[in-house]
Amino acid sequence: MTETQEPTRRDQILATAAELFAARGFHGVSVADLGAACGISGPALYKHFPSKQAMLAEMLVSISEELLAVGRARVAEAAGPADAVRALVDWHVEFALGHRPLIIVQDRDWESLPEQAREQVRRLQRQYVDLLAAQLLAQRPDLPRAAAHAAAQAAFGLLNSTPRAGHAISDDALRTLLADMAVAALGSVT
Repeated sequence: MTETQEPTRRDQILATAAELFAARGFHGVSVADLGAACGISGPALYKHFPSKQAMLAEMLVSISEELLAVGRARVAEAAGPADAVRALVDWHVEFALGHRPLIIVQDRDWESLPEQAREQVRRLQRQYVDLLAAQLLAQRPDLPRAAAHAAAQAAFGLLNSTPRAGHAISDDALRTLLADMAVAALGSVT
């Protein structure tokens, strides 16, 4: 699903599954639990997904595809590398605040992902990190490539702390705090 599309029934099922997997873990949720939470029988889920693992795979592959597609669009719209870095950081914060359960699921249930989907997610995530690293290198051509990639990975790690951060502050305050911290950290890379 892109930024502006209406959610489909599959999207709704995936969102419900993400909430349940985040709360109880992939192995702690049965097909019957998923069906009940979606208002259908567990076996009716098989009309939408061939298995619970396929559901997890689509969930994590699709978020990686969305992060990369929107990230590329934001870079293309940016006035220059500094603007692109800020646009990528802002996009990631926006995503993280709106998809906390997906971040928890990817972090905790990674090993439950089928190998083919795991490789696809890794490839998409490398491309996403490369997108930010390229903007850092465009700002600072003297920056070692390895440092740019490490900085991009670390910044996304900071932003992915969203599900575990900010319980005492509003999402607006957390959005500003995390974005400012990431931009400042990326600006200090040597």
